[in-house]
Amino acid sequence: MTDTYEHYIDGEWVPGEGPETFESENPATGGTLGEFHRGTPDDVDHAVAAAEDAFEEWRKLSRIERAAYLWDVYHELRDRTDELGEVVTKECGKEISEGKADVVEAAHMVEWAAGDARHPKGDIVPSEIPAKDAYMRRKPRGVTGCITPWNFPVAIPYWHMAIALVEGNTIVFKPAEQTPWCAQIIAEMFADAGLPDGVFNMVQGFGDAGNAIVENDAVKTVLFTGSAEVGHKIQDKLGGVPGKRAACEMGGKNAIVVTESADLDIAVHSAVMSSFKTTGQRCVSSERVIVHTDVYDEFKRRFVDVAESVAVGDPLDEDTFMGPLIEAEHVEKVTGYNELAREEDVTVLVDRTELDDDEVPDGHVDGHWAGPFVYEADAHADLRCTHEEVFGPHVALLEYDGDIEEAVAIQNDTDYGLAGAIIAEDYRQINYYRDNAELGLAYGNLPCIGAEVQLPFGGVKKSGNGYPSAREAIEAVTDRTAWTLNNSKGIRMAQGLSADIKTEY
Repeated sequence: MTDTYEHYIDGEWVPGEGPETFESENPATGGTLGEFHRGTPDDVDHAVAAAEDAFEEWRKLSRIERAAYLWDVYHELRDRTDELGEVVTKECGKEISEGKADVVEAAHMVEWAAGDARHPKGDIVPSEIPAKDAYMRRKPRGVTGCITPWNFPVAIPYWHMAIALVEGNTIVFKPAEQTPWCAQIIAEMFADAGLPDGVFNMVQGFGDAGNAIVENDAVKTVLFTGSAEVGHKIQDKLGGVPGKRAACEMGGKNAIVVTESADLDIAVHSAVMSSFKTTGQRCVSSERVIVHTDVYDEFKRRFVDVAESVAVGDPLDEDTFMGPLIEAEHVEKVTGYNELAREEDVTVLVDRTELDDDEVPDGHVDGHWAGPFVYEADAHADLRCTHEEVFGPHVALLEYDGDIEEAVAIQNDTDYGLAGAIIAEDYRQINYYRDNAELGLAYGNLPCIGAEVQLPFGGVKKSGNGYPSAREAIEAVTDRTAWTLNNSKGIRMAQGLSADIKTEY
């Protein structure tokens, strides 16, 4: 790298107002991937002003005309899947199949959003008055701020932006500071697609840039995916502000429930996938496995065997299952929670927090490595380690001996409510879980990861207040108007309300 990457504002690559730069780091090697200008609140204000200026002309286009710009992006994502998947893996540390899947997921979202432009829209609502037509119309809200995380650095930005653009909004994009290279490529794709100046804008940077998006009066909608801490600050800041809307998808303390009727092959496979894919760094990763006493010992033996041997290594190696954690600070956080679990007197079953020297790949000694940490704890104890989100390969096995009601009560005993799964062959248990688990994303006999773009994605309780995917994202970025049209020469009101004008003359 010899050049410093720039922001994309109003159709131009610009260095911005601030003098500072920052680097993107490969979490597997510690090496530098690129240097980027650090955006300032002034840069954000310039981007918002450009988006605001572009909005009126952009909204005048039909949905089909707006979607046409996205098809070039879709084809580029498909044509470059292998290349961009490697970029994702290098910058955020996901093993290579996950890096490619991130790009494929982005393509699926763009395909859904662009294809949806030709689907019938609007709700026809029968009026009680035969001479009236009643229906819903949607209008774009305006400038949309998109603040996205590092763990899905290509997919989630497109989850936010593809739908917002097709619906007629303009964009100011602030990607995660850990994955600016992926964001740079996203911006290049939009630039290459020829979107009108100001319709899409990107400012690289840190929390001060994201906060400037949130606080700018011209930003009508904020789409946020990230930590609960930041998301709740956004909600608190915008919750009572007239005309502002925030859709925030945040974290979880997710669980897999394994009942006495479970197929243990499916149970172990699902739990391993849910706990250790992306090194536990998914908002939907499982950090709790709630297992019935009748199958607990067998499940524990098999799960521990896998955790002790699961392949941690170079994420570009196709034989790797788990790559590194994202950065040194996150290693400290995960290590701290592993130590906390010991302090809370759990029984540790697997501790690969510090990998043996022979497990670290050659040339990767400066990477941010941590392996699985598995322990068993009292399912009903009020422990921080079993209730607070760690966002790493930190897993509690929790034994229960009652019926499905007890398992679901343990599942719900958390401030979060994002994702979960039940592994059972008894359909009555699955149905009880379906009806009573406090979740936004639920799975039966599957891992609790692997959402598809055409389905809602989001949670309840502390996990969020919005569903930034598919049709539910349309709700976030548009306003609805209930429109009633009278086809008669006279006026007739609903509910029997008199339309007679009465005077004294």
